[in-house]
Amino acid sequence: MTKFLTIIILCLFSLTTYGQTKMRSIDELINDKDPGWNLVKEWIDSAENKVEILPGDTNKAKDALYKTQVTTYSPMGSIIYMTGGLLVDNGWIRILGSGSDKLNRSLPEWNKGKTFKDYGQPAPYLLIADDAIGGIFILNGGGLGSDLGKVYYLAPDNLEYEPLDLTYSDFLNFCFNNNLKEFYKDYRWLDWKKDVTKLKNDQVFSFFPYLWTEQGKDINKVSKKEIPIEEHYRLTLEFRKQLGLDK
Repeated sequence: MTKFLTIIILCLFSLTTYGQTKMRSIDELINDKDPGWNLVKEWIDSAENKVEILPGDTNKAKDALYKTQVTTYSPMGSIIYMTGGLLVDNGWIRILGSGSDKLNRSLPEWNKGKTFKDYGQPAPYLLIADDAIGGIFILNGGGLGSDLGKVYYLAPDNLEYEPLDLTYSDFLNFCFNNNLKEFYKDYRWLDWKKDVTKLKNDQVFSFFPYLWTEQGKDINKVSKKEIPIEEHYRLTLEFRKQLGLDK
């Protein structure tokens, strides 16, 4: 338990110091003596939900770790450094790492231009994962509320930033062991498993009528198509503005 809490605290420390002018070197970020990956791998091996570890490239992993400025002693840093990302529940949830052929987005690359302009700048929050229906999981760096280091869900059914009261480590446990069928009970259609296997991991399903409209509440009655997640994210922010959700 002590080690578990230490890793959480270190992860939060890494996030809050992200905006330091002097970026730490890759050697300072790699912890070979007690890497967080050992613990994360234990969680994956005992997970109730299916978790696919995507292979990463060593050079890309080092580059992504350096740009994110988190240590491999933390769960986030270990996933970035040791994996190209994680696919949960047959790809329904995509947890960002250093990028791979099946998940062609690294965590820092995906955040650049969205949550910060240049690497090394402070981030009010970080986009850490997303799901097939366009939900975005976000780690709060202070820009979403006073609960620093907690995860929010930008929900496609109401376009709200919903606090989940989870740390990054808690979020991994949520993905690995939570009843995802219950969490997504209103947003999994009859053939979702077959459809998700055909979906690329840089895509999401776009629904019409939109899920946040009254007409879009029945997932089995709306039409859907695959669109790039980049397009979906920009549209989500635009809809929030139009609906007066960003003040």
